[in-house]
Amino acid sequence: MTEQNPPPEEARASVRQRRRWSSVWLVPVVAVVLAGWLVWKHYADKGPLAYLRFETAESIKAGVTEVRCRSVRVGVVEKVDLSPDLRSVVAELRIDPAYRGLLREGSRFWVVKVRWSAGSFSGASTLIEGAHVELDPGDGQELVHHFDGLEEPPVTSANVPGLRLSLLAEEAGSLTIGSPIYYRGFEVGRVERRELEIASRKVRFDVFIEEDYAGLVRNGTCFWNNSGIDVSAGADGFKLSTPSFQAMVAGGASFAVPKGGIPGAPIEDGTVFPLYSDQDAAEKSIFKPDHRCLVFFDQSVRGLSPGAPVEFRGIPLGRVVEISLEHSPPGDSRVPVIIEIDTETLGKTVEDIEDQGQILGESVRRGLRATLSTASLLTGALYIDLDFLPAAAPAELSQFEGIDVIPTESSGLARLQDKVNAILTKLESLPLEGTLTKFGDAAEEIALTVKDLRGTLDEADATLAEARKILASDDTQGLAGELAATLKQVRSSVESLGPEGAMQGDLSRTLDELRAALRSFKALSDTIENKPNSLLFDRDRAGDPTPRAKGR
Repeated sequence: MTEQNPPPEEARASVRQRRRWSSVWLVPVVAVVLAGWLVWKHYADKGPLAYLRFETAESIKAGVTEVRCRSVRVGVVEKVDLSPDLRSVVAELRIDPAYRGLLREGSRFWVVKVRWSAGSFSGASTLIEGAHVELDPGDGQELVHHFDGLEEPPVTSANVPGLRLSLLAEEAGSLTIGSPIYYRGFEVGRVERRELEIASRKVRFDVFIEEDYAGLVRNGTCFWNNSGIDVSAGADGFKLSTPSFQAMVAGGASFAVPKGGIPGAPIEDGTVFPLYSDQDAAEKSIFKPDHRCLVFFDQSVRGLSPGAPVEFRGIPLGRVVEISLEHSPPGDSRVPVIIEIDTETLGKTVEDIEDQGQILGESVRRGLRATLSTASLLTGALYIDLDFLPAAAPAELSQFEGIDVIPTESSGLARLQDKVNAILTKLESLPLEGTLTKFGDAAEEIALTVKDLRGTLDEADATLAEARKILASDDTQGLAGELAATLKQVRSSVESLGPEGAMQGDLSRTLDELRAALRSFKALSDTIENKPNSLLFDRDRAGDPTPRAKGR
């Protein structure tokens, strides 16, 4: 028998107390923590990155160009690369940690550099300091890191209080970014942006109105373009409109509530207004016709254009909408014209009509007719005149293609043309040939008379020439001296006849002698009258003579 081995003892685990970490391990742990903190501190101190897309990298330099907000440095451009599609550039902006909140929704970036336009000059400081990227913080709350930079700087910061609205125009004209907005000639705002809307085919302008003047813009306000010099010719004649010099250079727009319009309630940001081409169009926009009619003219409508006024005795009643033969009945040579009128205004001219829908029909029955009238003799523009004609033939309001047709009458010019045609017809019936023959004979006689008259004039010219020769001769020139000598002699003769002259003394003595002779003659005549025999006998013997005796 073999000796059996005793059974092995059961294995037991020995439990030992765990030893603590050695202090040696504290060094790497602290080093790792410190390194992590340094890494975090490094990136935290560097600030966030923003990626900015521009069309070109003009004036932008990596590591040099600063990012500023209201002239305060908030970052720097770290890198500039081409975009993956090679159509633009992407600039990496490192924003300082203290300003990371500026990278939020709505923030705008643009490059500040020297910019020159017809109406302004900006960025002069960059000639010395160099260009920089300007940051205009938005009003959103969400942080954003990718932005599209503005190629043109905004005119007004988004944080400036005021009214922001949009204008839609058919054409941009000379209205550009920065163009002023006027109210009664006073600048109250400016254009901040313009773009072409492809869908509507219209130009959109974003406009800013300063806070102090925001209350001037109401729901009934109209905006119009007043850029450049506007010369127009229409139914109202020639019109010349000239804005201020600044508006002519930089463009501009004005706004107001048109005369007769209703201001309405105040507006809010983002309201869209139409931009009219001029003030005339803006004022006409408040006219709201309520009825469309059709008129047919059997005369030329040359000079009548869409937009021409429709008047009632000089009062605006509507306007011309369309002139087209598409609305003419088959075989009708008349020219159809579609007009829009305000029946409410027309109703004020007609009495005793209770139903407003019968105003037009009743007016036609009472003689309302449409005629073409000349608005301007210079431009030849026409307008449509609606008036009650007592002599008009009776007519009723009819319809064509569902449109009311107003009867027409020939205008005064057409009637004058008919009278002229009648006069020409009468002239054709006159014996003009014989009259013209007589006129020819008379013309020949007149020609002979004129010929004789011309000969007479030639003779008169010759006579005048001879007279000039006589006057120019030496004898004629000496005639003045001879006349002077003769006048001198006459003057001396006249002086001799004066009170102190010798002839005057001789005349006085002669007169005295003549008076004495007359007295003697008177005495003689008296003697003869009293004693006729004194001629035979002695005057001293008185009585009758005694006859002598015979023989004595």
